[in-house]
Amino acid sequence: MAGKNVLTLTTTNFEAEVSNSDLPVLVDFWATWCGPCRAVAPIVEQLAGEFEGRAKIGKIDVDAEGELARKFNISSIPTLMVFKGGEVVEQVLGARPKSQLASLLEKHV
Repeated sequence: MAGKNVLTLTTTNFEAEVSNSDLPVLVDFWATWCGPCRAVAPIVEQLAGEFEGRAKIGKIDVDAEGELARKFNISSIPTLMVFKGGEVVEQVLGARPKSQLASLLEKHV
């Protein structure tokens, strides 16, 4: 469930879209049943529009993509990670305001 500028990330496209990206990538680990995740979703979509061309924004449904959730030790959602050069450079747990998520990503563009 991603907006037009938000990538739906899966085990199939993760390497191409995140690991091999020339741009920093904000990844939102979420689930449909998670209230705080639903609160963050519109913020993530706004950031995707605002950072278009400077960063990528993607979402990973932890229920559908358990392998990726395990790979990154996701034990609480929402978890948002910023990847740069294929490596995690920032991570925050829980719903955060747009200003905080924007400044988190701004540091890496």
